[in-house]
Amino acid sequence: MKLRYTAAWVGLTAAAMVTATACGSEGVKSAAEGAEKAADTAVSKADTIMAALSRATDRTEELGSAEVRTTTELGTGEPIAMDGTYSWGDGYALDVEMDTDAVQMQDLTDSPTVRTLFVDGAYYYDIDPQPTGPLAGKEWMKIDGSAVFGESGAAAFSGTGGGASPADSMKGLKYASDVEDLGAETVNGKPTTHYRAVLDGEDMGKFKDAFSGADSMLNSTGGDSITMDVWVGEKDLPVRLTQEFGAMTVTMDFDKFGATQDIVAPPAQEVGDLTEEVKNSGAMAG
Repeated sequence: MKLRYTAAWVGLTAAAMVTATACGSEGVKSAAEGAEKAADTAVSKADTIMAALSRATDRTEELGSAEVRTTTELGTGEPIAMDGTYSWGDGYALDVEMDTDAVQMQDLTDSPTVRTLFVDGAYYYDIDPQPTGPLAGKEWMKIDGSAVFGESGAAAFSGTGGGASPADSMKGLKYASDVEDLGAETVNGKPTTHYRAVLDGEDMGKFKDAFSGADSMLNSTGGDSITMDVWVGEKDLPVRLTQEFGAMTVTMDFDKFGATQDIVAPPAQEVGDLTEEVKNSGAMAG
């Protein structure tokens, strides 16, 4: 059906065009200027946020270690709490206590908590010596990081390259294309500013190797992005950091930075290695 251009229609259209031309030029100019100003304001605000996060990242990296209370929620039951020392000044390491029942290790120790080390890319669990098998007479159980993070994740998380330490988590903020300042909040009795950043797959930078692939931690949790919330307090230091990977949420509360003891692996003769057994079973440790 052809459109019939009646005199009334043409007149109405012409009037609209004349009106738009007559009083719209200034309006269009004003709107354009307003849009440009809004864009500049948004860029300026994002730059301010990134500058604050950059300062917090630099300060965290500089201090090299911290006493941290960590809670990991897997969406499958009781959260797993890990309280102790994280170190990243000379490679990533940790020395923490975990609730025995929460990590389902009550068959390996009578202690209510399990001391856990992460040194040189491997986990070590302080257990009771077992009567038989690879843990017979051993004080510690070892599981390589590749059984936890997958091969690509272990490579990204081990050594001085890091990836799992608080400092490296903070570094991940620089890859975010979506950042927000959520304002002032009090956390653990301390005044802070709450920031949020979202890292999509294309924003992950070096973390993409750690969180991609069939055996990756992020893939196993059903997520395709990382949401990071950080509460920055006095001296540009984080008071709390949360990271949400699909169904998994990790929360770190920082109690003290720097001046922590060195973390070393247990003597080899006291260690039983269960890495291959864990890989073959398809279970995830840690």
